[in-house]
Amino acid sequence: MADRSLAPDTPDLRERWGGFEFTESYRTRADRAIARYPEGRQRSAVMPLLDLAQRQVGEETNTQGWLPLPVIEYVADYLDMPVIRVLEVATFYFMYNLRPVGKYHVQVCGTTPCMLRGSDGLLAACSKRGMKKGHVSEDGLWTLTEVECMGNCATAPMVQINDDNYEDLTPERLDAVLDALAKGEQPKTGTQEPGRHTSEPAGGPTTLTEMVDANHDYRKEW
Repeated sequence: MADRSLAPDTPDLRERWGGFEFTESYRTRADRAIARYPEGRQRSAVMPLLDLAQRQVGEETNTQGWLPLPVIEYVADYLDMPVIRVLEVATFYFMYNLRPVGKYHVQVCGTTPCMLRGSDGLLAACSKRGMKKGHVSEDGLWTLTEVECMGNCATAPMVQINDDNYEDLTPERLDAVLDALAKGEQPKTGTQEPGRHTSEPAGGPTTLTEMVDANHDYRKEW
C-alpha cells in the first residue's frame, strides 16, 4: 500500500512552497466551499480546501498535484485550524498525495475482487513501462500506487487515473488507456468491455430493460 508519510520539510521545500497562496480563481472556489457551512463550522470545509490546494499545485507543476507541508499549513491558517488537525485529514484520505506524483497518478485496486479478476496483470503491465510503486517515472508522466477497494467490484479489475476510473480492464486494455494518455488524448472512461454500458450483467440487462436508453416509468405497468 501507499506510503502516507509527508515529504521531508527541507529548506528547498520551504523556498518553493513557503509563499503558497490560492490564486483568485481558487480563492473564490475555496470561499464558496466555506460558505456552505453554518457560522462557526467553517473548519468543516477542510477537505474541499485541501483538494483545491492540491489541484492548484498540480496546475503549477503539470502533475496530478500533491500537498507539501507549507501548503497544508496555508490551508490550516486559511481555516484558523491547528496544523495537526489538517494533517490528520490529509494523511487519512488517499485522495490527497503527500509526496510529488507524476502527470498521471495510476492507482491500481488490489483488493480481492480486482485481484481475482486480474489486477496482478495490471500491475505487471505498469511495471513493464518502468513504473515503480510510490515513485515518479523518469519521464515525469506516471506514478503507480496500489490501493484498497474503490467501489467498482462489479466491473473489476479497475484503475483510477487522476479523476477518472477505467474498469473491466485487461493488461492490453490498460496499455491502450496509458498509450492514449501518453499522447495527450482522453481515452474512454468507465468500463472498457465492448458493448457494456455501465455495470449491467455481462451479456446485457435481464430486467428493467427499457431503462437502458431512457428513464422509463414502469409504475403504470405495476
